[in-house]
Amino acid sequence: MKTSDFNYELPDSFIAQTPVEPRDSSRLMVLNRKTGQLEHRIFREIVDYLNPGDLLVVNQTRVIPARLPARKETGGKAEILLLRRESDRVWECLVGGKGLGAGKRLSLADGLEAEVVEVLEGSRRRVRFDEPVENHLSLDGQMPLPPYIHEKLTDPERYQTVYAKTPGSAAAPTAGLHFTPRLMDELRAKGIQFAEVTLHVGLDTFAPVTEDNPTEHKIHTEWCELSPETAAKINATKLAGGRVIGVGTTSVRTLESAMVGRDTISSYAGPTSIFILPGYQYKVVDAIITNFHLPKSTLIMMISAFAGRETVLNAYETAKREGYRFFSFGDAMFIS
Repeated sequence: MKTSDFNYELPDSFIAQTPVEPRDSSRLMVLNRKTGQLEHRIFREIVDYLNPGDLLVVNQTRVIPARLPARKETGGKAEILLLRRESDRVWECLVGGKGLGAGKRLSLADGLEAEVVEVLEGSRRRVRFDEPVENHLSLDGQMPLPPYIHEKLTDPERYQTVYAKTPGSAAAPTAGLHFTPRLMDELRAKGIQFAEVTLHVGLDTFAPVTEDNPTEHKIHTEWCELSPETAAKINATKLAGGRVIGVGTTSVRTLESAMVGRDTISSYAGPTSIFILPGYQYKVVDAIITNFHLPKSTLIMMISAFAGRETVLNAYETAKREGYRFFSFGDAMFIS
């Protein structure tokens, strides 16, 4: 297995720059992973492919305005992108600006000060703020859109799911962006249940694997939580013969992380560094709702582990021929 096995060509014109309105009017590719059969629908029509007793597991994390302009002690410009909260005042961050080694001080808006306490890999830094940074995000924080999105987002709520609750992500769980309250009500009326997990998404979501051998890639840790209530719903669904459907790769990652070293699903809260590659046997998830992912990314590898690499890449080539929109604001797949 090579990283190049998960590459595909994608002209920039396929990358969605803005979300569609309404949310559930995006396109939906339906893929039967056993037969390879494809159908082309609209997302709100996913109701036709879900059965009473199925369980949709969504990631209820909320994106924070994590991009913060800063000034160095010399007066030069810098930028802090919050990635992961480690304590009340300490965050793992991406820091933009030259010469920002350990001990360097940064000034932010509203008198907030920060210090680089440790240099991590690449431009990652461990940063200590003089007070909790959350109190300052509404003043000067900006939504951290992925680097491939160049259009300004006029409504920041369009980069949040309608069920987002717990702040902490540097990126949205984008498969969930297609749901509307009306669609969720329609699904519940059909006998389909929802359950919530939390995984605070880091920017590794968008990072391509650079090693020739993907097994040598170091995937960074993210924090996730699966509650006792969600575990109970999953177990009840399995017992009744329903399907557990992960809404997005972050939900899938949380569900499968909760099974590491276990025979049955139960509550879990803590770090996960699970890296799902072809050959992995899924233990919880029966179907996946997901977007179209970047070439050579950990996410296309995860989906290939579920549906088969050739099946996935053939579906992506069809998506290009059919004019689907790719990545965060793009269209969706339902893989069953």
